[in-house]
Amino acid sequence: MAGISTHVLDTDRGRPAAGVRIDFSVLEDGTWRLVKSVVTNADGRTDAPILPAGEARTGQYELAFHVADYFRDRPGTDPGDVFIDDPVVRFAIFDAGQHYHVPMLCAPASFTTYRGS
Repeated sequence: MAGISTHVLDTDRGRPAAGVRIDFSVLEDGTWRLVKSVVTNADGRTDAPILPAGEARTGQYELAFHVADYFRDRPGTDPGDVFIDDPVVRFAIFDAGQHYHVPMLCAPASFTTYRGS
């Protein structure tokens, strides 16, 4: 399996983050071009890969996770507690035959990511 996938976890509540918009962009000629926007499902995942295996190419990519709206709309979160708004993760694909999974673990005041499997 190749391509790019992601999921978003609300580590503050220990559950998937549903309804988070993710913008996927590619670097072309020094400019970031938006490829598509997707929204996470009830499992915090996208319904399809961000980039299917057949479309994977070497290059620079970006995922912008719009978690501020998710946290502001989440019951029980004070808007003043939302410190991290929309973290951006930029990464490179050097081997289009490999799978790149980019999870986002977030809370109102923090986030982390890693190359998953």
